[in-house]
Amino acid sequence: LCNCTSRHCLCHSLWYSPNVKPKMPKKRRNGGRSRHGRGKTTLVDCGHCRCKPAKDKAVKRYSVRNMVDSGAMNDLKAACVYEAYEPPKLYSKNYYCISCAVHSRIVRVRNRQARRVREPPQRMRRAARN
Repeated sequence: LCNCTSRHCLCHSLWYSPNVKPKMPKKRRNGGRSRHGRGKTTLVDCGHCRCKPAKDKAVKRYSVRNMVDSGAMNDLKAACVYEAYEPPKLYSKNYYCISCAVHSRIVRVRNRQARRVREPPQRMRRAARN
């Protein structure tokens, strides 16, 4: 050990070894990102608070919605000349920062064992109309 007289020196602690550095505990295997070998990734806009999360860290959701709401859809179908007219849809890819995604319940907080589960949850599909 060293020649110092202080009890609070790093050399006197029980866990200290000059060859082994202590490591901080790691919460996630990927560190919350998916950049895998890239140094930097581009920034995207959060769709909720307009902050700039990294593209690999942001929560991504692709949404397909009708341009008109369901109440006006019935009126449109009744007034339409064509039988099988399908109104256009609105396609958008939304990015959210982690805090906004948790706040708006797009993703949920999971416990330590559930965090290791990598497959996506079961999707609830609506019954097909005949």
